[in-house]
Amino acid sequence: MEEKEFPTRTNRQNKALHVLFRLLADTLNDNGLDMKRTLKPEIDINWNPNSVKEYLWRPIQTAQLAKTSTTQLTTKEIDEVFDTINRHLGERFGLHVPFPSIEEIIYREGPK
Repeated sequence: MEEKEFPTRTNRQNKALHVLFRLLADTLNDNGLDMKRTLKPEIDINWNPNSVKEYLWRPIQTAQLAKTSTTQLTTKEIDEVFDTINRHLGERFGLHVPFPSIEEIIYREGPK
């Protein structure tokens, strides 16, 4: 059976991905789940969009897909990594951050 080809991420999806990193960081911090409680018990560090990308998103992406850069991801692969993170945060901490919609991106980024 031949595997279906998916396009690499779109510009909109890239923007949504970075909004998602910010939303995840805010949600984790707002719920008292600093990086110590989520990843490393011996370190007190609040989340930020870059730490979400490097310590939450990228390790899962690399383990699941053997890809180290988000620029390599297809639209389907972004959904796969997101689903894994979302499931983990839901099961372990009762949190859910929806993937940002175009409306959310426009609202957060403002008109250009």
